[in-house]
Amino acid sequence: MDIVGRRAIMKHEAQVEQLQKIFGYLDAGETAMGDAVYHHHVSDYTSPDQASREREVLFRDEPLLIGLSCELPNPGDYVTDDFSGVPILAVRDEAGQVNAFINVCRHRGARVASGCGSGKAVFRCPYHAWTYDRSGRLRSIPFERGFESVDKTSNGLRSLPVVEKYGMIWVMPAPGGSIDIDSHLAGMADDLAAFGLVCYSHYETRVLRARLNWKLVIDTFLETYHLSTLHKNTIAPILHSNLGTFDGMARNLRMIGARKTIDALRQRPESEWDLIRHSALVYVLFPNTVFIMQGDHLETWRVYPGDSVDESKMHVSLYTPEPAVTDKARKYWTKNMDLLMATVQQEDFPLAENIQRDFHSGAQDFVTFGANEPALAHFHKSVKKTLGIDAV
Repeated sequence: MDIVGRRAIMKHEAQVEQLQKIFGYLDAGETAMGDAVYHHHVSDYTSPDQASREREVLFRDEPLLIGLSCELPNPGDYVTDDFSGVPILAVRDEAGQVNAFINVCRHRGARVASGCGSGKAVFRCPYHAWTYDRSGRLRSIPFERGFESVDKTSNGLRSLPVVEKYGMIWVMPAPGGSIDIDSHLAGMADDLAAFGLVCYSHYETRVLRARLNWKLVIDTFLETYHLSTLHKNTIAPILHSNLGTFDGMARNLRMIGARKTIDALRQRPESEWDLIRHSALVYVLFPNTVFIMQGDHLETWRVYPGDSVDESKMHVSLYTPEPAVTDKARKYWTKNMDLLMATVQQEDFPLAENIQRDFHSGAQDFVTFGANEPALAHFHKSVKKTLGIDAV
């Protein structure tokens, strides 16, 4: 990877390739195009049966990103997460390995941890104080004489498949099996490796809930066609509307939006071209993570179904190239996070919640994705294929 200051970036030849593509679109007044208009069933956003199938397949049998390595830097650092419907506990052990478990005591089923923390040597159930170590082993049982037949070696926390690579941590919520993360990522691994995420620091995570289907949340990131209308006073002055690249990578995808500063690069030699500072790189890590590399920071949106087909919940995290150790830095990154929240909560989500509500009106059987919105079609076709549903 190349390094600019302390910021890790894509390989330079890959940046030049994408920039040349963007300049071609700018000159022609074009954007990346799919093969054709795609008609997408409204029922994919409203069907309780499909929502149940999605929970069973996409949020049980697929590796889900639970965070970056920088969130568990030291032994005993841990996070919990139950958004998939399975309570997950991930902890780094004394050997530096991340272990993942179902966060449920084997005695009476209480959760042994909550939230996140650091330096934890053991996890003690709050109900009867059964205690487990960082490897999930059952270490102690109060009044052990009452449980003489309980074999500690076979009553540890139930393990979950976990893999840490490219500065990221994935967990599969179903016990058993394994994760082949490079196969899952397909061609996306090169980009993720080049970003040097092990050097990043976690700044903040906020939990949002919205009255719209989880896939509709992801849809809001997958085209630039709406920028000049919905975001005319916020994002449109920064990014070109209806212009972007698109690359499908198996079930994942990459879409690059161009900042309006990008044209100035034409006046500089190719050796000085910097795609990252003049674009927004949007990835979907199938099935549910939107990963956005901005000019000076990283955002991740881990999106999950809510309690009904019409609800969603999400972890929104901001990561920085170096720790925010000064008041000036913290003020800067908090302002970035606040601006991000304001844009989605005041512009994207109110509109999308109305769309979700009106899907039930019977006004239309399909929504229409234009050929200039190829990322939308790719994402939904990937969902359908994984669920075993025929695409239109």
